[in-house]
Amino acid sequence: MSGGRLEDVRFTIGDFARHGRVSVRMLRHYDATGLLRPAHVDPATGYRHYTAAQLARLNRVVALKDLGLTLQQVGEILDEKVTPEGLRAMLRLRKAELTAAMTAAADRLVQVEARLRAIESEGHMPENDVVIKSVPAVRVAELTAVAASFAPEDIGPVVAPLYDELFRRLDEAGIRPTGPGVAHYEDAPEGDGRIRVHAAVQVSAPLRGGALRITDLPPVDLAATIVHRGSMDTVLPTAQTLARWIDTHGYRSTGYPREINLECPENHDDWVTELQTPVARD
Repeated sequence: MSGGRLEDVRFTIGDFARHGRVSVRMLRHYDATGLLRPAHVDPATGYRHYTAAQLARLNRVVALKDLGLTLQQVGEILDEKVTPEGLRAMLRLRKAELTAAMTAAADRLVQVEARLRAIESEGHMPENDVVIKSVPAVRVAELTAVAASFAPEDIGPVVAPLYDELFRRLDEAGIRPTGPGVAHYEDAPEGDGRIRVHAAVQVSAPLRGGALRITDLPPVDLAATIVHRGSMDTVLPTAQTLARWIDTHGYRSTGYPREINLECPENHDDWVTELQTPVARD
C-alpha cells in the first residue's frame, strides 16, 4: 500500500480502530447506525475497510459524542458540515463544563475528608487547645450576603467574593485595615435556615453605613476559643473539637463563632484562624 494516495489507503477495522483510538465494537455500532460507514466492504468476506481520510469524520463523531450529544444529533450536525471553528467552540464549552464539574468534585472531596477527620477526632479533645477569654469590641468595615446554610461548602463561595469586594472598596475609599479579618454570622431573618454572612476587617475610621458599612462589633464577655490551622474548607474537625469541649466543661454556646484571620498567606493550607464562640455557664 506504500506509494498510494492517502485517500486510497485502506485499513482493516482493527487497524482503523487503533489509529482512531476507539474500539472495534464502537466502529461496528457507528456502521450500523449509518454514522460512519466503511469505505469498502469485501462482498466475499464481509470484512470492513476504512481510509485514512475517514479519521477526520471519526474525530468529529467522538468529539461531538463527548459533548453529551446523542448519535442521532451527531449525525445531523455532521451532515450540516460543522466548521472546525464551530466544533472548537463547542469543545471549549464542554471543557469549561468538565472543569467546573471537576472543581465541584474536588470541593466535595475536601468536605468528605473534613468529615472523616471529625469522626477520627471523636473522643480526642486536647484541652490545652481551648482557651476561655473575653473579647473586646472592635471596629470593622464589612460587607454582608446570605448563604444557604452554615456548611463550609455554602459559606466558602459566599465569604470569599465578599472579602475580594470589601478590600476593593476599602482601597477605593483610601481606608487601610488596622487588624485582621473578622468573619461573623447570624441567622437570616427569613428563618429558613439560611445564614447572614458578614465579611469584615478591622479598621480605624468613623462609623458609617452605605455601600461600605463601618460598625462596632460588640464585646464578648466570655468566649471559648481555639486556633485552626489550614484552609477554612477543613475547619469542621476543629470546630467540633471546640463544641465538644464547651459541652464537656459545663458551658453552652450562645451564638455562631467569629473567625479571626490571624494569618492569610496565598496558600490557604497555611492559614491560621482563631474561632471565638460566645458561651455562658449552664
